[in-house]
Amino acid sequence: MIDSLFMVNESGDIFMEKHWKSVVSRNVCDYFFEAQNKAATPEDVPPVITTPHYYLISAYRNRMYFVAAVGQEVPPLFVIEFLHRIMDTFKEYFGSCSELEVKDNFVIVYELLEEMLDNGFPLATELNVLKEMIRPPSLLRSAVDSVTGGSHVSSTLPTGQLSNVPWRRVGVKYANNEVYFDLVEEVHCIVDKTGSTIFAEIQGQVEVCCKLSGMPDLTLSFVNPRLLEDVSFHPCVRFRRWEAERILSFVPPDGNFRLMSYHITAQKYAILPVFLLLFSVTRAVVR
Repeated sequence: MIDSLFMVNESGDIFMEKHWKSVVSRNVCDYFFEAQNKAATPEDVPPVITTPHYYLISAYRNRMYFVAAVGQEVPPLFVIEFLHRIMDTFKEYFGSCSELEVKDNFVIVYELLEEMLDNGFPLATELNVLKEMIRPPSLLRSAVDSVTGGSHVSSTLPTGQLSNVPWRRVGVKYANNEVYFDLVEEVHCIVDKTGSTIFAEIQGQVEVCCKLSGMPDLTLSFVNPRLLEDVSFHPCVRFRRWEAERILSFVPPDGNFRLMSYHITAQKYAILPVFLLLFSVTRAVVR
């Protein structure tokens, strides 16, 4: 799927690259640089750029572009989602996904990319599995590895890699078993000059922090699940039960993860009330 990955900063410098199927020349990024120069803002760069031999699919975050060179036609959103998954993994490992952190941890970055993609196809993308295969960096571990010549890569296969639930490692134990659900929603609306709501919609996410021992099996239900549209689930969710009963049944990963995302169009069921508070601000000149 992905032949090569280039990491580009806002100045147009390629500071890191990784190749899988074949070595793609850096010259292919000239088409991306041309589009970058024409864009008014970094977010305005087209996410998909067609070249004579490759499709350049990119994602932007923290003043960096992740540009994937794809030799065959693939769903662009699939590649963009995977690029954001790589960024999220870097953030979990290094604290932030930035050019400086990537350069400071380039060995672990290459090891992660090698495990996350196999011959250009996604392989291991779950954070729990990756942390068992490649240990997160720390000052003590870096000092020991520099003296002994050790590696961050584990010599054993992750315990959950061969199970039916690869997103959860085996033998998780907590003194206090607890799980937290955070509902994060954004409201997008259009309000006319009289204050009446013309259009309103909601983009929501269910974020979970799971600290449960063993192999828990959870069930989550909604008061009115028919409101949810365009739902997207974590792989742990049993989709057949959701289709049949509109109930979320899942074995959660350990730690923080996004259980689902959804969209609600308010016009279909009720007008979402939106209130505007206008404040008058006067400029004061101090001499």
